[in-house]
Amino acid sequence: MAYKNKADRNVAREVELEKKRPGAHEARMERQRARRAADKAGIDRTGKDIDHIHGTKAGNGKANLRLRTPSQNRSFTRNSDHTVKINEPKKKK
Repeated sequence: MAYKNKADRNVAREVELEKKRPGAHEARMERQRARRAADKAGIDRTGKDIDHIHGTKAGNGKANLRLRTPSQNRSFTRNSDHTVKINEPKKKK
């Protein structure tokens, strides 16, 4: 999630929400495995986000992941709770 100030992040709330969502812990661990695999392959992730091309439901395999700048990866319309409202990048004016 994108926060202007890291102090705004409510980690305790995130943990509680994860506990309530079925499969959330496993999904987080799968994302972590994907990050570790990229590191092991020698891919420099410094200053980059790992982006899902077809969304998280399509999985965390190599074919569904790519490196993007944070501004490219986080430029989606979001709800008040920071979840993605529309999975299409904002149109530039």
